[in-house]
Amino acid sequence: MKTLPDARIVKPTDVLVNITTTNICGSDLHMYEGRTSFEPGRTFGHENLGRVVEISSAVERVKIGDYVCLPFNIGCGFCENCERGLTVFCLTANPGAAGAGYGFAEMGPWDSGQAESLRVPYADSNCLMLPENATEKEDDYVMLSDIFPTGWHATELAGSRPGDSVAIYGTGPVGLMAAHAAVIKGASQVLVVDTHPDRLALAEKLGATTVNAVGEAAVQKILDLTDGRGTDCVGVNALVISASIHMGMKITPRP
Repeated sequence: MKTLPDARIVKPTDVLVNITTTNICGSDLHMYEGRTSFEPGRTFGHENLGRVVEISSAVERVKIGDYVCLPFNIGCGFCENCERGLTVFCLTANPGAAGAGYGFAEMGPWDSGQAESLRVPYADSNCLMLPENATEKEDDYVMLSDIFPTGWHATELAGSRPGDSVAIYGTGPVGLMAAHAAVIKGASQVLVVDTHPDRLALAEKLGATTVNAVGEAAVQKILDLTDGRGTDCVGVNALVISASIHMGMKITPRP
């Protein structure tokens, strides 16, 4: 165990945030367990929320005292990719590569949020301002840093529209957030496939219909629940694409 220096303002576009809530992501575990090039001694944490306690001279939108949620990727806001809305491929924040993030392997030198405070670069672009009830709903708002947008994006990639029936394979955090997103977007039926009863119970609380099965058995159960027609779209991984193809589903791998 060692003590690291406190975060501090470095450039005119920075703010300093006291972290009040941060999540542990599955990708943090990959790095912690040595499956990436993450350097020893660095800290993790890219799902962060907190209160702004210091701002630098070029920051205009963000104010001291604001509660902010910090998306996992860092974007400058003005490069070609950022101006196109592709902030995850920012060309400025990680010199020599496209894409930067807090405390993440090969995504720049940026410190992480599993700490008392965090330096946020290009703050006017990277701080999501929260409403007055931020302190009451921190556990909800921190989901906007990564996991909920990831699940929402999965439904976008699958082309989910109001009235569609949707099948989601896997009830890990992303799968659960994809189910939640599909419900919010007005899906007529959200079917979630897994074999873990505790996770399936969480999916039911989100309004999904659960399927406790794998392979062809899962396919048959979904066909039974959809009068033989299958669903309109599906979020899958490589292990179940072949099973889903038999149902005539539109296949879009979940990120």
